[in-house]
Amino acid sequence: MQTPTQTHTVIQGDVVILSKADVVLSTLLGSCISVCMYDSVAGIGGMNHFLLPNGEGCDNNTALRFGVNAMEKLINGILSSGGRRDRLLCKAFGGAAIIPSLGHIGQENSAFATRYLADERITCVAHSLGGTQARRIRFWPTTGRAQQNLVEDSRAIGIQEQMYNKKEADFENKWKRTEASSVELF
Repeated sequence: MQTPTQTHTVIQGDVVILSKADVVLSTLLGSCISVCMYDSVAGIGGMNHFLLPNGEGCDNNTALRFGVNAMEKLINGILSSGGRRDRLLCKAFGGAAIIPSLGHIGQENSAFATRYLADERITCVAHSLGGTQARRIRFWPTTGRAQQNLVEDSRAIGIQEQMYNKKEADFENKWKRTEASSVELF
C-alpha cells in the first residue's frame, strides 16, 4: 500500500471525491457524520461531513451541511467519476453526544445516515456511530481503508458545535423577524 504524501482535510459541509492513491482524507467529528464511500475496483472514493439530517429550503451555500444533500453529492460524484453503483461500499462515523445541551443531534444524524444507506441499498461494511467522544477519521479513498481515533478531550469540539448551532439559530430568528416585517408591493 502506498503511503499517502498528502492529507486533505474535509470540513463541515464539504464533500471530496478522489482517485489519487497518494492522498488521505481526514476529518474531525463530534455530532456530525462522515460517510466514507468507495468503489475499490474503479479506485475512487470520497468523504462527506454533514451537520444535520435535512435542510428544508436551504440555499446553495448551506446545502451540503445537510445529510440529504451531502449524501447525494457523494454518490453522484463517485458515479460521475467512474464508480459503479453496484460496487459502492461505505463506512460511517460520528453522531456523538458530546454536549447534552445540543439535544439529540448526533442520534438524529446517525439514524438518518443508517436509514439513507439502507434506502439507497448501499452496503455499509463498518460504522462507529454514537457514544460521547469525538472522532478523528482518516480515509484512503482508492482502497476504502479507514482509521478512527477517539479524541480523549472532546470539550473543544462540543464548544465549537454549540457556537455553530447558536449562530444558526440567531440567523434563523433574524430571518423570521425580517420576513415578518417585510412588505410586498406587487
